Amino acid sequence: MSRLLLLLGTLGTLGTLGGAVQDLAPPTNLRFDSVDYKNVLSWSPPANGSSLLYDVQWKIYGDPDWLDAASCRGTQKLRCDLSSETSVPREWYYARVPVITAPHTPAARISPPVLKLKVSQQKVVVQVEPPRLHIRKMHSSLQFKIYLTHPSGEEELFLVDPRSRKLTLHLRHRQRYCVQAQTQILLQAKSSARSPPTCVSTL
Repeated sequence: MSRLLLLLGTLGTLGTLGGAVQDLAPPTNLRFDSVDYKNVLSWSPPANGSSLLYDVQWKIYGDPDWLDAASCRGTQKLRCDLSSETSVPREWYYARVPVITAPHTPAARISPPVLKLKVSQQKVVVQVEPPRLHIRKMHSSLQFKIYLTHPSGEEELFLVDPRSRKLTLHLRHRQRYCVQAQTQILLQAKSSARSPPTCVSTL
């Protein structure tokens, strides 16, 4: 049987929880369980953290460098099978479990509005629709930007009334124009990417 030791000085770190940076204490109650040469390291989460990520590391007694346990990097589990790393019976092994970070929810992305264009002589009516129902309910804080590209390549910016969600563009006849739209949520200071260009020719 391999001789298994635990490093008492397990490591904490800095992590993010809900966007705030805070100290993360090290895990506690580290122990090796060895049954039929299956060596499993287990631990308890620190008191000030939940849903943390851990990196399990090990080394042979006397070696200066810690090695990562490949199958237990960035794990949320509270156990790690180190049987392959600790398979030589005559060696003494150490293990430690640094807390690397707390996973955080990625920022929500905003989609560009859906464009509908109605073409008439020297006029294009632009209708914008938010792509998601819950975004539509935020109409009081929504703003839509319309980017009009002229035949010369010059770009012009317009703001759309969020209540009517319509914009009438008076243009030259028999010319090709391209339109893109962008959603902005003013209260959250968030913007979508521009929509793909929609190109039309006036009558």
